[in-house]
Amino acid sequence: MLSGLENPVHLLILLTVVLLLFGAKRLPEIGRSVGSGMREFKEAIVGNRAAELSGHSEHFAERSQNEPTATGDVTAME
Repeated sequence: MLSGLENPVHLLILLTVVLLLFGAKRLPEIGRSVGSGMREFKEAIVGNRAAELSGHSEHFAERSQNEPTATGDVTAME
């Protein structure tokens, strides 16, 4: 779908169309809003992943503390 974007001529045409559609005054505003949206999205993903990882590690720590450990001699059953 976007296979032609590596060509500099295609990028120039795309930038010209965007400039004509939005105007020179709105381009910095659009760029800022897209950048802040991407930043918020990334922070949300990293925050969720960190919360999941800390939640899993706490769960395993609680499980290992609550589980009884084997003491004494262990014999094989025949």
